[in-house]
Amino acid sequence: MFTLQIEHRIRDFGVWKTAFDRDPVNRSASGVTAHRISRPVDDPLYVLIELDFEQRGQAEALLANLQAKVWNSALAAPALQGAPITRILETAS
Repeated sequence: MFTLQIEHRIRDFGVWKTAFDRDPVNRSASGVTAHRISRPVDDPLYVLIELDFEQRGQAEALLANLQAKVWNSALAAPALQGAPITRILETAS
């Protein structure tokens, strides 16, 4: 299993969550099998998202799609602050 992990500062969780729920990248069609959203207990304006995939290429393709179509768009402007931190993880055991 592979996980696309995304961390970023946000302006407002409600605005961000509404945009996430609109699913502009069609997560299920992109191969996402599960997702988790977490926030640090001492920083409600920061989110950590984990998107699970069966194949590494699916994670890489969704990351490229997010970079090209979402994070640099007017859609993201009301919700995001700064550039996200991303990494693709492989389950080790």
